[in-house]
Amino acid sequence: ITHGHSDHARSGHRSVLATQETLDIMGLRYGEDFAGTTQAAVHGETLDMNGVAVTFHPAGHVLGSAQICVEHRGMRIVASGDYKRQKDATCLPFEPIRCDVFITEATFGLPVFRHPPDHEEIARVLKSAAQFPERSHLIGAYALGKAQRVMRLLRDAGYDKPIYIHGALAKLSEYYQSQGIDLGQLEPGTVESGAKADFAGAIVVGPPSAFADRWARRFPDPISCFASGWMRIRQRAKQGGVELPLIISDHADWDELIITIKETGAAEIWVTHGREEALVRWCELEGIAARPLHLVGYEDEGD
Repeated sequence: ITHGHSDHARSGHRSVLATQETLDIMGLRYGEDFAGTTQAAVHGETLDMNGVAVTFHPAGHVLGSAQICVEHRGMRIVASGDYKRQKDATCLPFEPIRCDVFITEATFGLPVFRHPPDHEEIARVLKSAAQFPERSHLIGAYALGKAQRVMRLLRDAGYDKPIYIHGALAKLSEYYQSQGIDLGQLEPGTVESGAKADFAGAIVVGPPSAFADRWARRFPDPISCFASGWMRIRQRAKQGGVELPLIISDHADWDELIITIKETGAAEIWVTHGREEALVRWCELEGIAARPLHLVGYEDEGD
């Protein structure tokens, strides 16, 4: 299993091979008995499975995320899982692997998707918070990976006040902290014990699903923000009622997909999880054999 997002990691398997962080995250999400047996893979260490060499390598998507390389009789295939190329202090960076066949995701596999530097997007939040000290800022971010990355970006930008978090983020954020990822002071994002005014000027992080319920309406005149690569599409932000869209993605954008394909040196590309057709066409124009893999019924949990 490449990483702990629910569109990739499910409970009920007889046995699971994944990085220790992914196994830990699955335990937090699904309970300690999520699989019959588990085995931890260490990045860069090769396992022999019935004569096939299997190696995990960092994918740069979320904590514990991995690409999986399988090699047999001189043929090397790498499945990327989800990945990004932007720097991220909350996980190991993507490691390009030379291979014969590269199976790549293509969540943002259209030329319109080009992600700006994440520190520039976070600077927009801090500028808005300074402009509107009487209002709270609610940042929608997926519970695994994106939320912790946003918190760390805020800290790296010099924000040292408490960050208030929705209960759904507590366990995972605590786990990130236990792995040496400093997220600073985190406090429960609840107003039961105080007045709305107590959260004036506060930055609150919660899962996007929480923005539709009563929880979000408890804060003082909140400015809704959503951290996602999909915020590049203005209509999507508008439909979601997002006042301050933040283009922060844990997936590779168009340019990063192309750079990665070139770096692998693969003669054949299989494209999955997203906009397969455009990337397949680009490969064909470059003289690289490519085909789409249609995973029917699989939807991406995050952005």
